[in-house]
Amino acid sequence: MAAHGQHVVSEGLGTSEDTMRAVVHERYGGAEVLQLARVPRPEVSDRAVLVQVHAAGLDRGVWHVMRGLPYAARLAFGLRRPKHPVLGFDVAGTVIAVGRSVTRFAEGDEVYGFGEGTFAEYATVPEGNLARKPTNLSFERSAIVPVSAVTALKGLRSAGKLRAGQHVLITGASGGVGSYAVQLAKALGAEVTAVASTTKLELVRSLGADHVLDYTYEDFADGARHYDLILDIAGSPSIARLRRALTPNGTAVIAGGEDGGKLTGMSRQLSALAISPFARQRLTSFVGSVRTVDLEQLTAYIEAGTVTPSLDRTYPLEQTADAMRRLDAGEVRGKVAITI
Repeated sequence: MAAHGQHVVSEGLGTSEDTMRAVVHERYGGAEVLQLARVPRPEVSDRAVLVQVHAAGLDRGVWHVMRGLPYAARLAFGLRRPKHPVLGFDVAGTVIAVGRSVTRFAEGDEVYGFGEGTFAEYATVPEGNLARKPTNLSFERSAIVPVSAVTALKGLRSAGKLRAGQHVLITGASGGVGSYAVQLAKALGAEVTAVASTTKLELVRSLGADHVLDYTYEDFADGARHYDLILDIAGSPSIARLRRALTPNGTAVIAGGEDGGKLTGMSRQLSALAISPFARQRLTSFVGSVRTVDLEQLTAYIEAGTVTPSLDRTYPLEQTADAMRRLDAGEVRGKVAITI
């Protein structure tokens, strides 16, 4: 499979049972580096399943891999060029083969989860990163759940230790993670204030936010209100601003590394961890990982109607670059899905 270092095959070659269509990048850069190509089909390992991909989610994590940013991440991505040319993490599809040690899934199961190289017709996914697809969701909506929704859940519950009745502020509330965070915070019993741009305020209201702030002219740190928990997804407020908006014993959780520059992408997280031991307020961050237990918890919320994925629109595989350009421009409300 190209995602494990094998060579990309020319799109001009005929179709074969041994190859598949995939979106690849052979160098780092913007959406212009993405190309549709034929690559070797993956082989299933002992503890993984082979999924026929029906849809894959696009998120900022894919953007970082495409760009090779922050530079420190190239130790994993590949120093000079991508080690894993096929992009994509979120996946929803049908199991067509299982490894010898797999016990939880069988051929024909409809699943969703977190893999590697999912912008392709087929992908191998570790058994522990998968769950059965919610019965009330399409493949397209299922595909935009795993990374973003699990990040939101862990940011609120595990890192943020959210309790019912607390006042929560969510920055970047109209994005992939934020759109889930608003709904999950409400489900966990919080009073939610959502921060978004003017054109996206109605979206966050529709997700259940109790209050909305337009960041183009309103400052959440102006002292008008203080919050027990801030889930900062937008990636731009300084640590000082976050602290000004917190209650004396409040918690700020920094998700993602958007502001951290091209070198490490972690400057605010490192600052928060350095300050936190000397402050009454708790400043923290976390690294998300998608596991079956997390997905099953989200499935329960989704099937109960408590959480609904916010799907902006879908793009066929060959238009992945167009979808990436919209994501890069900040035009996406919720998330987009790539359909195969």
